[in-house]
Amino acid sequence: MRHLLSITDLTVEELDGLLKTAANIEAHPEQYETALAGKKLATLFFEPSTRTRLSFEAAMYELGGHVIGFAGASASSAAKGESVKDTIRTVGCYADIIAMRHPLEGAPWAAVQSATVPVINAGDGGHHHPTQTLADLMTLKREKGRLDHLKLGLCGDLKFGRTVHSLIGALSRYPGNEFILISPRELRLPSGIADQMRDQGIPFREAESLEEEIGGLDALYMTRVQQERFFSVEEYLRLKDTYILDEEKMRLAPRDMIVLHPLPRVNEIAVQVDQDVRACYFKQVMYGKIMRKALILKLLSEKDAAPAPGPVLVTTGRQCRNPRCISSTEQGLTPLFRPVHTQMVQGVATRIPTKYLCAYCDMEQV
Repeated sequence: MRHLLSITDLTVEELDGLLKTAANIEAHPEQYETALAGKKLATLFFEPSTRTRLSFEAAMYELGGHVIGFAGASASSAAKGESVKDTIRTVGCYADIIAMRHPLEGAPWAAVQSATVPVINAGDGGHHHPTQTLADLMTLKREKGRLDHLKLGLCGDLKFGRTVHSLIGALSRYPGNEFILISPRELRLPSGIADQMRDQGIPFREAESLEEEIGGLDALYMTRVQQERFFSVEEYLRLKDTYILDEEKMRLAPRDMIVLHPLPRVNEIAVQVDQDVRACYFKQVMYGKIMRKALILKLLSEKDAAPAPGPVLVTTGRQCRNPRCISSTEQGLTPLFRPVHTQMVQGVATRIPTKYLCAYCDMEQV
């Protein structure tokens, strides 16, 4: 069956198809009011959420379906020590599709090992957030008229920013896009993602000054420095106010640049910016609900489809070195790794693995 764990589970053609479905839902909502009558969505949110959880629930209700689930690990048997795999297998007896958020990276990959219904990753730690990317794509398409040949500034926490990781995975497959990665050194994009961009020839560069870069952007994607991802409170306090987008900085931006933010914000965007016509972050919220409608319809319509072939996975006899990875913390999961064959011999790629990536969290292993 089809799941959505990473935005790369969807081809560019499928992304474009979802955008077309979303446009039709927006134009003719009455045609979809009973589309999923009798179907149930389970929202399993082991981590706090407002927009993502409620937008999934609103989407399902507006499609004529029903919603069950919980809004916190303490309200589930996870508080008693139940594994993710057991929770997913159990909930699959009650629901037709599952949307899941979890603080541990790779949790949805563990979930699908026992899933009997489609699973949607609604955010896993600092790893991926593919349905936020669907909202971002619809916003860019509506506000800029295209998803290609954009100069996109990504600003703030790029290390733990799962929304940034997923957005790069989507937009890097459209031609002509260029990324300006604006962050302090401590919060730069993970090396594995940056290396992949280099290998694929995707134009990007790293910068530290928002003021120096904002004047050349088509879109600015602000992110929150996430206190919950830091092991050190002192480090969080030192970095949390590195970038604050205010009216003064907006005067440096092009008249047609748009501002995106996955929300919630703390103080990285001044409230005065909300009145600027270029501020599109609340539009993202509405677009997110519509795109989640399109996604739920697609996955349920393809429930019996054969899954695409996955990458070759191996065991190495070691645990993942990422302390936030679910394979490092949950019993009963076999650590699995994806060999990366990049060694060149006389200009020819070999089948000799030069590194391994964790199959759950994608962290490079040394």
